[in-house]
Amino acid sequence: MRAGHAPPLQKIMKLVIVESPTKTKSLSKYLGGDFEILASMGHVRDLPKSKFGIEIKDNGDDKFSFEPTYAIMDKKEDTVKRLKVEAARADEVILASDPDREGEAIAWHVEQILKDALKGKKKQPIFKRVAYNSITKEAILEAMENPREIDMNMVNSQQARRFLDRLVGYKLSPILWKKVRRGLSAGRVQSVAVRLIVDREREIEKFIPVEYWQIRALVKTEKGDEFWVELARLRSATARQAKLEIRNGVEAKEILDVLETVDYLIEDIKKSERKTQPHAPFKTSTLQQAAANVLGWSAKKTMNVAQKLYEQGDITYHRTDSFNLAPVAIDATRKFILEEYGEKYLPKVPRMYKTSGKVVAQEAHEAVRPTHIEVTPEKYTGQEMPIDEKKLYSLIWRRTVACQMAEAIFDDTKVVVKAGTCELTANGIVVKFDGWKKLFAKDPTSPGLRGASNEPVALPEMKVGEKLTKKKIESLQKFTQPPARFNDASLIKELEKKGIGRPSTYAAIISTIIDRRYVEQKDKKFFPTSIGKAVVDFLMENFPREMEYEFTAKMEDSLDDIASGKVKWMEMLSKFWGDFSRKLFKVDKDSARVGVPTESTGQKCPECKEGEIVIRDGKFGKFLSCNRYPECKYKAPYILYVDGVVCEKCGKRVVMKKTKTNRDFYGCEDYPNCTWASWKKPLTKEEEKQAEVKDTGEEVEE
Repeated sequence: MRAGHAPPLQKIMKLVIVESPTKTKSLSKYLGGDFEILASMGHVRDLPKSKFGIEIKDNGDDKFSFEPTYAIMDKKEDTVKRLKVEAARADEVILASDPDREGEAIAWHVEQILKDALKGKKKQPIFKRVAYNSITKEAILEAMENPREIDMNMVNSQQARRFLDRLVGYKLSPILWKKVRRGLSAGRVQSVAVRLIVDREREIEKFIPVEYWQIRALVKTEKGDEFWVELARLRSATARQAKLEIRNGVEAKEILDVLETVDYLIEDIKKSERKTQPHAPFKTSTLQQAAANVLGWSAKKTMNVAQKLYEQGDITYHRTDSFNLAPVAIDATRKFILEEYGEKYLPKVPRMYKTSGKVVAQEAHEAVRPTHIEVTPEKYTGQEMPIDEKKLYSLIWRRTVACQMAEAIFDDTKVVVKAGTCELTANGIVVKFDGWKKLFAKDPTSPGLRGASNEPVALPEMKVGEKLTKKKIESLQKFTQPPARFNDASLIKELEKKGIGRPSTYAAIISTIIDRRYVEQKDKKFFPTSIGKAVVDFLMENFPREMEYEFTAKMEDSLDDIASGKVKWMEMLSKFWGDFSRKLFKVDKDSARVGVPTESTGQKCPECKEGEIVIRDGKFGKFLSCNRYPECKYKAPYILYVDGVVCEKCGKRVVMKKTKTNRDFYGCEDYPNCTWASWKKPLTKEEEKQAEVKDTGEEVEE
C-alpha cells in the first residue's frame, strides 16, 4: 500500500429477516444493495408437537416454574440452515417481523437460534429489532433508523399464552378421552367459544313462539298518493293503550271490522332533524365482522387476504385493537376529501375515535387503513390483483375515507293517522345532506352503509286535518322469533364483547372448533354437534371456573398485563397451574364417564337384529352405528339426502357431502358414475318458482 492512501472501506453486510417471501419483495424496493432480505416463513421454533415439551417444577408453597424445550419446526430445517449461513456473514442482523406479540416472539426465537449457532465464532453480528406499521418507503426507512431491543414483555406474553394452551390441551384432553370419547381435545379458549354456541342452541330449543298480529292499511291522500300506515295503538275514552298486543285472529278480526267502517284523518305530522356520524375506521374485529356481513367471508379468509394486502404494502398492519389514525394519514385523507368532494363534505376539525378495550399493547397502535389514500378502489381494481384483494381493499378504503367525512343529515317524519279508536302511523326519512354516505351511493352493499339506516322511505306531501281514503286493510299473523344462531360476524362480536380471546386469535378459534367437529356451519350459521354438547356439558360439570366467560376474559387481561410489564409471566402461570392441576387429579379420579348423544333412525340393526341404528358424530363426520356398540360393531356411512331435488345430469337423488376441509357441497348419489356436484344447494321446483317470482316482482296467489 502506497503512503498517503487510506485502505478501502469494507462494505457492511446487513441481513434483514422477515416472515414471508412477499415481504422480502416489498422491502427490497426500499432498501439498498447493502441489505440482504430473507424470510423465516413464519415461526421457526416451537414446543414439540409429539410431546408435552414443558418441564413443570414444584418449588413448594404452591409455587411452580416452567422450563420449555423448544424444537425447530417441521420442514423448517433448510430455512434455519440458510439463516445461520447468512447470519455468519453479516455484520448486522435486523429482525423485522410483525409488530405484535407473535412477531416479537418470532424475532426472539430467530435471535436465540442464530446466537447459539454463532457462539465461539470470531465474527459476531449485531442484532437489532425494527418494527413498522406499514410497508411503505417512509415507514421502512424510519424503522431502520430507529432500531430497538426485543421487547421481552411481549415475548413472555406470547410464551404465557402458548404455555397455557399447552397445559390445558395436553393435560385435559386425555381426561376427555377417558370420560367422553377417544380422540377429543380441549382448548382453553376454544372450549369456551363452543359453550357460547351450545348455550345459544339451548336457548333456541327452549324458546316458545308467541303469536301476534300486525295490522296495516293502504291509504290515499287527497292528491292521490298512496302509502301504508300501521296500527300502533288503541284508544279508550281516557287514555291510549301503552302497549298494543293482538294475540289471536279473533282480536285482529274485531279491529279489522272497526277499521273498515271509520274515517281516516291525519292527526299529526312530526318532523325532526337527525344526524348520523360515520363509523370508526376498522380494527381487526370490525374488519372481520364487515367482511362476514358484506362479503360473506369467514374470519380466516379475511385475515389471509388482509395479510397479503399488508405484505404488498397496500394497507397498514391488520392485527390491531386501535381506532387511532396517524396524523399524516388524517391529513392525507382530509386533503383527498376536500379535493374530491368539496369543502362541505369536510368537517372543520379531524375526527378522532376512542379505542374501546383495556389494552392495545398486544397489537399495532393504528387502525387498519390504506397506506396511500389517493389509490382509490377504482384505481386499485385496475391493477392485476386477485378479485378478493380488490374487494377487501375497497372495504377498507371506503371505511377510512368515510370516517373523516361530514355527518349525514336526515329529516325524520312521523305521520299519525286517527281512525276511530285506532291510531296508525307511518315513518319516513328525507335526506337533507348525504355527507359520508355519499361514498356508498353507488355501492349500497358497502360496509359503511350496513348497520346504518335503511334506504330512505319517501312519504307524500300531506297536511294535518287531511282526510285519507282507505284502499286496503290487511292483518298479518306473526310469531316471536328465538335468538338467532351465531354466524361469523355475530360470533366475533360476542367473543369481543365477553373478552374471550383477542381479535388476532378469532380466526384460529373459529377454524379450530369447526375442524374438531364441535360445531358445524350450515348456511353460514353455527350449530353445535352432539360431540360439542357432550364436551361442554362435561367441562361445565367438572371445570366450571375454567369454562366461565369472566374467568377466560380475566386470563386475557392477565396476558395483556404481562405484555405491558405489569405482571410476571411465571407467577401468572404458577397461580393458574396450582388450582388447575389439583382439579385435573380429582376429575380424573372421581368423575363419571358420559356418553355422546345419538339420534335415532327407528331402524333395526341388520347385523345383530336386536339393536337399533343410530346416527353418531365421529371424528370425520356423522355415521350410522348400532346402539348396542361395542357389543355390536355394525357401522355404515350416513347419507343425507336433499328432499325434493334430483341430479340435473342423471335424475337420481342429490346428497349433501363434505370436503376434506369440512366444507359442505352437493353431489349425485351415483358418484363416481355421475360426477355432478355443486357448492350451492339445488332448489326444489317450488323454490325455483318462488325465485322466478321474486325476480319478476310478481305475487303468488295461494
